[in-house]
Amino acid sequence: MDAMIDTDAAWAAFARRDRAFDGRFVVAVRTTHIYCKPSCAARRPRRENVTFLPDAATARAAGYRACRRCLPDSVARDRAAVIQAATLLEADAPPPLAGLAATVGYAPHHFHRLFRRLTGVTPAAFARTLRADRPLRALRDATSVTAAIYDAGYAAASRFYVDAARLGMAPHAAAAGGAGEAIRWTVLATPLGPLLLAATTRGWCRFAFEPDDAGVRAFFPAASVMPGDAAFVAAAAALLAAAAPDGDDSLPDPLRRTALRTRLHAAAAAAAIG
Repeated sequence: MDAMIDTDAAWAAFARRDRAFDGRFVVAVRTTHIYCKPSCAARRPRRENVTFLPDAATARAAGYRACRRCLPDSVARDRAAVIQAATLLEADAPPPLAGLAATVGYAPHHFHRLFRRLTGVTPAAFARTLRADRPLRALRDATSVTAAIYDAGYAAASRFYVDAARLGMAPHAAAAGGAGEAIRWTVLATPLGPLLLAATTRGWCRFAFEPDDAGVRAFFPAASVMPGDAAFVAAAAALLAAAAPDGDDSLPDPLRRTALRTRLHAAAAAAAIG
């Protein structure tokens, strides 16, 4: 048994079939010589018949065989597929769900659930966050909002305005560097590094893993930028709490940062609707 595994926490996760622990360890049952994922749906064995091992390779080396019900060896494949898909979604024209799933070797509906389970967001929402700065860049370079829509490659104005809503200001104000806007900001500590949250009176305008307001000032050089007061910091902390849970913490940090920013946008939209 791996000395680094907290056996009480592992047993508790196994007892409640917690998917969040899949991939962190495997559960080896001495009486059946089978190893499982923590989330396996099979009936739980007695605790004295269970040992916790760090991974499937260790379990196989110890003489255990994979459970045919929960397929514990699929965990590494699932994680690799999500990582590959996240890279594909960085393209200027990312593939639709069907193409994305086919590329990584899954059925679309299954991969959609898998991506959401491991990251906490859908592939489409993840892609929108990756292109979050696209409307602003287009507005800076174009002669009008209409020109920006087509110069940036948007097939429809509606999609542009969905993305532009994340600017926290009207498109013409963003094009002018935030002229006339007052932006408050704060930086909160997270397991993934310092996270900046900034907002105008209209809404949140920037979520970024940055240690200070330099990025806000670079994006909106004509705006009035100031630290948020205690109420603003509390609102930012509440939004961050609403963006939990974190998803699979064994995924690469850049992917997890994008997923967290995506969940922040979703939480902000839900709060605005409420």
